[in-house]
Amino acid sequence: MKIDSEKCSNCGICQPYCTVGAIQERKEDETRRVVEDECVECGVCLRADVCPTDAIYQQELTWPRIVRQEFSNPLIRHPSTDIGGRGTEEMKTNEVTNRFQAGFVGVGLEFGRPSVGTRFIDVQTMALALAPFGVQFETQNPVTTLMVDKGKGLLKPEVLNEKVLSAIIEFLIPLEKLEEIFKTIKEVAPKLKTVITLEMISRIGEDGAIPTLPIAKKAGFTIRPNTKTNVGLGRPGK
Repeated sequence: MKIDSEKCSNCGICQPYCTVGAIQERKEDETRRVVEDECVECGVCLRADVCPTDAIYQQELTWPRIVRQEFSNPLIRHPSTDIGGRGTEEMKTNEVTNRFQAGFVGVGLEFGRPSVGTRFIDVQTMALALAPFGVQFETQNPVTTLMVDKGKGLLKPEVLNEKVLSAIIEFLIPLEKLEEIFKTIKEVAPKLKTVITLEMISRIGEDGAIPTLPIAKKAGFTIRPNTKTNVGLGRPGK
């Protein structure tokens, strides 16, 4: 995103709309500017339509900067998945798709949030640490499409310094490996310059118990009760 200095009146109305604080005052000519390295190309400042002089505009985005827009602007359909957003479509029909079977856990790690953001170098740091456990990175996830080596969790080097509002890595792991995964996440997280949200999906046991919860609690994670439960009304897929 750019601000035309010739049109900008330095009113500051746009500044609160920036999701990562990239709009700053330029002292030398008393106008506002977008700090390019911090801007995630989410488009919020432009869509807010608050600039009285129409100084905010979207410049042409090329590779690799365009990944900022693809991961940060929910109105942009990601070219690798053809859906908006940073992850895969929500698994609300697992009783039909049967993607997550008993004994396995789907794990999602969301990096960044509004006001914080994340760079792909932090995403890669975590992916490199998890890959040795044999995790299966979700092929329909936008981050996975940026990997040059899925077995090692290596991303394309040119995107590592790109900043986005948030990015998610998703993978499948046998339940018995979950404790090791949690331990690794705990060890790596303090080394990152962003925040992480842990997400899990698994089948509920016949007794109604969620198998991942005691393992997560043992690892010291705070469990939030905002779960999504499929009621099983669909016909199981083959």
